[in-house]
Amino acid sequence: MSSSFAGIEMGKRGLMAHSQAINTAGHNISNADTEGYSRQRVELRQYSPLYRPDLERAETAGQIGQGVVAERIARVRDEMLDGRIVAQANQESYWETRESYYAMLEAVYNEPADISVRSNMDKFWESWQELSLFPETKAARQAVVTRGETLAESIRQRHTSLAGIGTLLNSDIEATVTQVNGYAARIAELNTEITKSEAMGDNPNDLYDQRDLLVEKLSKLVNITRDTRDNDEFMVHVDGRILVQGGIARQFDVEPTIDNNGYSKVVWSDTKNPAEISGGKLGALIELRDVDVRHELQSLNTLTMNFMDLVNDIHRNAIGANNVTGLDFFVEQPFVNNALGNYDRNGDGREDSSYIFRITGTNSLKAQEQIGIEGSIKIAGKDGIKEIPYYAADTVETVINRINDSDGEVKAYLDRNNNLVLKGTTALNQENPDFVIRHLEDDGYFLTGYAGVLSSSGRGGAFDFNEVNAVSKLAGAQYTVSPVLNPAGYMEVNAAIKADVLSVAAAKKGSTGVAELGDSSAAVEIAALRNTTVMIDRAGSFDDYFADSVTNVGLKGEQAELNYKNQTAIMDDLRGLRDSISGVNMDEELADIIKFQHGYNAAAKIVTVMDELINTVLKLGV
Repeated sequence: MSSSFAGIEMGKRGLMAHSQAINTAGHNISNADTEGYSRQRVELRQYSPLYRPDLERAETAGQIGQGVVAERIARVRDEMLDGRIVAQANQESYWETRESYYAMLEAVYNEPADISVRSNMDKFWESWQELSLFPETKAARQAVVTRGETLAESIRQRHTSLAGIGTLLNSDIEATVTQVNGYAARIAELNTEITKSEAMGDNPNDLYDQRDLLVEKLSKLVNITRDTRDNDEFMVHVDGRILVQGGIARQFDVEPTIDNNGYSKVVWSDTKNPAEISGGKLGALIELRDVDVRHELQSLNTLTMNFMDLVNDIHRNAIGANNVTGLDFFVEQPFVNNALGNYDRNGDGREDSSYIFRITGTNSLKAQEQIGIEGSIKIAGKDGIKEIPYYAADTVETVINRINDSDGEVKAYLDRNNNLVLKGTTALNQENPDFVIRHLEDDGYFLTGYAGVLSSSGRGGAFDFNEVNAVSKLAGAQYTVSPVLNPAGYMEVNAAIKADVLSVAAAKKGSTGVAELGDSSAAVEIAALRNTTVMIDRAGSFDDYFADSVTNVGLKGEQAELNYKNQTAIMDDLRGLRDSISGVNMDEELADIIKFQHGYNAAAKIVTVMDELINTVLKLGV
C-alpha cells in the first residue's frame, strides 16, 4: 500500500518540476538576444505509478499515481531547416564577396575619359599620325615621346590597381583560412564536451547551440556539409573531404607560390595537398584572385605585349631624323636577360628552360598560295599538346587559321614582310608561364623548309621550352625573349629616345642608308596599327580589347549583384522561418511563467494539505 507521506512526495515532485519549468522560461528570456540561441522547453511526464502489472500487488483500484517529473529539457529546433540554411549560406557569402570585389574592379575601369588608357592610346596614335604629316619637325617627335610616356604610365597605373586588388584578395584569403581553422578547432572541442555530457545522460542544449552557430558561421566561409554517424560522432565535410570528425579537426595552411605572383595557395596541413574549395567566402576569394583578377591582368599584359611588339617591330626597322636605327620605342626591364632565352625556372641556380615569346620564319609566304605538302603541327595547348593537320590543298591562310582556331596557346599570322610569325599567349594553367612558346613540332615540312621556322622535322627537331638552348632548333629564324614578370607593370619609353627625340623613327632607310627627306612611311605604318586586326589571343583590334574588358567586368559585376540579392532573399526567408520556430517569444515565455507559477502554487498547496492531514492523525494518536 502507499505510504502516508506519498502525498508530500507527490507535491515535492510537482514543486521541483514547475520550478524547473519556471527557471527554463527565465533562461529563455535572458538569452532572447543571444546569437544562435534556441528556446528550450521542459518535457514533463507522469512519474512511474506505485504498482506495476505483476503477480504480487495490493488489492487496489488500479495503479496509484505518483505525480510529475521533468524528464528532460529539449531545444526547439528543426534539424532539416538547419541543414538547408547551412547548405545555402555558402552561396550567399560567395556572391556577397564577388559583388564587393567587382565593385572595386569596376572602379579600376571606370576611369575619367581624359586620363583613361583608351584615351591616352588614342592620343598616342594621333601623335604618330601628326608626325606622318610633319616628319621634319622636332615638335611632332616630342609629342610622340611625351604621349608614349603618358600611355605607359596609365598602363602601369592600371596594372598597379589590378595587382593591388590581387594583393588584397591574397591577404583576405590568409585571414579567412585562419578563421576556418579557428571555427573547426572550436567545433571539435565542443564535440568532445558534448560527448562527455551525453555520456552522463545530460542534454547539453547550450553546447548544441554554440556548435550549430559555429557550423553556420563556418558554412559562410566554405562549402560544408554536416552529418552524424551511427555512433553519434558529429562530422563536418568541406567539398566532400573531412574537416572535423568528432574531437579531431583538420587544418589548412597557406604556402607562397613562385608562378602566381607570390600569392599563397591553400593546402591541407596534414597532407600538403591543394585544398579544393568551391563555395563560401574563401572559395569566392580564391576564384576572384586566381581566375577573375588573373584574367584581367593577363588581358592587360596581352595588350601591352602585343602593342609594344608591333610598335617596336616597325620602329627598330625604321630610321630617325638623326639616322639612328635599330631602337625599340618601348622597353621593359623584367625580360629574360639571357640572349638565347635561357631561364632558371625552378630557382635552383641553373638555367633549365627557354623563354621565347615570338619566332619569325625566314621565308616569305603568300597567304592564298596552296602549300602542296601534308603533315601535322604540334603546339602546346591549354590541357596538353595539340595536333594540327595540314594538307596539300590548304592555303597558307588556312593553316594559320587552323592554328589560331585550335585550343593551343600559340597564335600565328603573317607580318608586313609576309613571314610567318608565331607568338606565345597567356597560359590557362598557373604552372605554365605567360607569353612563352612551350612547344613547336612538325612531322612534315610546313614549319621547316616551307616557312623557315624549324631546322628539321619530327620529334628530334622540335622546339621545347623545357630545354636550354632550345633556339638551336630554329632555322635561323628571328626570335624575341619573353618577360619574366607582368609586362604591363614595367613598360616605358626607351631612355635613348627620351634623351634625343630625333631618334624617333618616322622613315624607312633610303638607298643611301639614311632617311630620305620628307619620308614618313614608318610613322604611317605605326599609326595604321590603331585599326588593324592585331590582337593575338583572338582576332580583333586594340579598341576591341577596351570594349571587351569593360563589358566583361560590368556584366560579371551585375551577375554578382543580382545573385547576391536572390540568395539574400532566400536566406532571409529561411532564417525568418527558423526564428519563428526556435526564437524566443517574450509574450509566450511570460505566459508560460504565469502558468507554471500556478502549477507551483498548486503543488505547494498539496504539500500544505498533506502536512495538515498528517498532523491531525498524529494528534489523534496522542
